[in-house]
Amino acid sequence: MRGESNLAKELSTEQREELLTTLKARFEKNMNRHLGLEWADVQTKLKANPEKLWSLHEMEITGGEPDVVGHDNKTGEYIFYDCSAESPKGRRSICYDREALESRKEHKPKNSAVEMATAMGIELLSEEEYRELQKIGNFDLKTSSWVVTPASIRKLGGAIFCDRRYDTVFVYHNGAESYYAARGFRGSLRV
Repeated sequence: MRGESNLAKELSTEQREELLTTLKARFEKNMNRHLGLEWADVQTKLKANPEKLWSLHEMEITGGEPDVVGHDNKTGEYIFYDCSAESPKGRRSICYDREALESRKEHKPKNSAVEMATAMGIELLSEEEYRELQKIGNFDLKTSSWVVTPASIRKLGGAIFCDRRYDTVFVYHNGAESYYAARGFRGSLRV
């Protein structure tokens, strides 16, 4: 069973090459997001980590448009965030986490942000990461995105999300079980 799970998380040669072509084009089109970084270095790291490529593919097919937004000099990892203009379409209309999903008596969403991110092998953006993303562009002008919620807020039944309105990043709260067609989540991945 475990081997099957690993096989399911591998891309075909064609998928891998198509994804690398897409990521390279996005990288070159948006150099302001990763000044001083070279695609060849990123690609070498990606090719050495097929499981991370699978996660990037998941980000891509759900509408996230992942791109490199930084490099951790201590670990040598490249940092990818979802850089789609709006919260990824394939990750909207979801509540915050499994507990919230199970608490709904009716009209349950299909999934939760935390579970989807885990299944994709990525992390939800924290509020700080979300604010960093907003420094390199204008995101979520019409949508909003769940972000990592502090345990103290989650314990009380809430969850937080962010968006950008009036040229300002706002952090809001909602019941963790709530879901809206215009709210999804953005993820990060370290490679």
